[in-house]
Amino acid sequence: MKEKPWLDLYPSEIPKTIEYDRIPLQQFLTNSSKKFPGKTAMHFMGKDITFAEFHESALKFANYLKSLGVEKGDRVAIMLPNCPQSAIAYYGILYIGGIVVQTNPLYTERELSYQMSDSGAKVIISLDILYSRISNVLKETKLEHVIITGIKDYLPFPKNLVYPFIQKKEYGIIVKVEHRGMNHLFTEIMKVAKPDPVSYDFNFEEDIALLQYTGGTTGPPKGVMLTHANLISNSQMCNAWLYKCEAGEETVMGILPFFHVYGMTTVLLLSVMQGNKMVLLPKFDFETALKTIDKQKPTLFPGAPTIYIGLLNHPNLSKYDLSSIKACISGSAALPVELQEEFERVTGGKLVEGYGLTETSPVAIANFVWEKRRVSGSIGVPWPDTDARIIGPDSSEPLPNGEVGEIAVSGPQVMKGYWNRPDDTRETFRDGWLLTGDLGYMDDAGHFYVVDRKKDMIIASGFNIYPREIEEILYEHPAIQECVVAGIPDPYRGETVKAYIVLKEGKQISEEELDKYCREQLAAYKVPRKYEFRKELPKTAVGKILRRTLVDEEKKKMEHELKTS
Repeated sequence: MKEKPWLDLYPSEIPKTIEYDRIPLQQFLTNSSKKFPGKTAMHFMGKDITFAEFHESALKFANYLKSLGVEKGDRVAIMLPNCPQSAIAYYGILYIGGIVVQTNPLYTERELSYQMSDSGAKVIISLDILYSRISNVLKETKLEHVIITGIKDYLPFPKNLVYPFIQKKEYGIIVKVEHRGMNHLFTEIMKVAKPDPVSYDFNFEEDIALLQYTGGTTGPPKGVMLTHANLISNSQMCNAWLYKCEAGEETVMGILPFFHVYGMTTVLLLSVMQGNKMVLLPKFDFETALKTIDKQKPTLFPGAPTIYIGLLNHPNLSKYDLSSIKACISGSAALPVELQEEFERVTGGKLVEGYGLTETSPVAIANFVWEKRRVSGSIGVPWPDTDARIIGPDSSEPLPNGEVGEIAVSGPQVMKGYWNRPDDTRETFRDGWLLTGDLGYMDDAGHFYVVDRKKDMIIASGFNIYPREIEEILYEHPAIQECVVAGIPDPYRGETVKAYIVLKEGKQISEEELDKYCREQLAAYKVPRKYEFRKELPKTAVGKILRRTLVDEEKKKMEHELKTS
């Protein structure tokens, strides 16, 4: 087999190798503030913040952290939606040599307590409406300081006056925290702190910039250690892939939350590196997103399939102009071909599927955006300086082309390891290759294909069944808006196939009709034995459908039935 056959597929504009900037990640903000000082860095619900203002605020935050005793290597948690404070805090932490711990604002007290304890975070910045949740877990953590901010802090007049009433109506609370003791107000920090430069001893390869926690689908969530080198290399790879985009000229839609590694890299890091404008939405709502696209004219729109599905199926879609969109790289889940084609027809832009993990910062493989477009069903080819192969269960040697095995990846964007988990780190690597946990294959040309997650594979009556294949068939049906397929316990087959379906508005279809449709497209053993129609499916903050949640529901249901029978 030819080594790295995919390099022959590269358009001439994409380099096969990149010389990466060996600088701290935060240096990109310093550079953009000098190159584009008066240019808008962030647009937030009607307010514009320039790169100069962004840079000054980040330095103020860094100096305030320094006054609290935060030093290089200390962990500082950000528990915020997409808003200016989140971006300012992120770079402020880096300026002082701290390690960012991204924390989902939707976390329960149990989840928050676990992450703060595991990371050993010293400081957390969060929303006022989440203050009580943080207060309730303080004793179980090493947190010494809590920094509080609110959505209204960066709203323009008169929205900033009206917002507290909206907040009370929506959440039923108005939180007032005083700036004293271990509690600090972000607004006060911006008034009193100085924007002085901060320096520390820097190691490009070794210094950790971020602890990004995995979803915990196979045990407790693990803190993925991503270094400055990891994040810079992946951002510069992404920039090379989007070779038709111009520095300082693009507007990036910030729907994907920064507390998810995909949104952080493709929106926050890439925008700051290139001097592009970010349009931030703190809460995802399809109508608001459509209005924002129509008004702000984003050219780049990173997202997930469920986001694009929701927009295309919105009843008011025709009222809005989406033609500004030039390119979208879709992540987090498989991109159905029908969705790609319809989105490109509506917007006139390009939508392609990318592939990666938290452990790869996150992108490792993607389809080309403009030339040499997607081969049907493929996740694409490895990015510059990235190697990938298909391996068997006992060796790191590549399997023959076309044979299904585990996808393994190596490259400069691959994590340093798991925080305080040397055993888990060792198990995840084999001879220097990161084991992704995904099953797939590579064709002769070098295109990669995901068959499914190892843990999601269904074994029914001895047959290996891959949910992704069935989902692709279901997505082709004109009545189906969203679907997910899972293996549920079955006394005879061991596991059996169940499909959870969300229908498009106004569409109807019966189980019998779906069964007939699937039998025409799939081998009998792959056809779902059960269908469940739902109004919505459980999802993560970035719109990834939670298959495991549905499986757990089925197991609990069966346990209950056994107890009561």
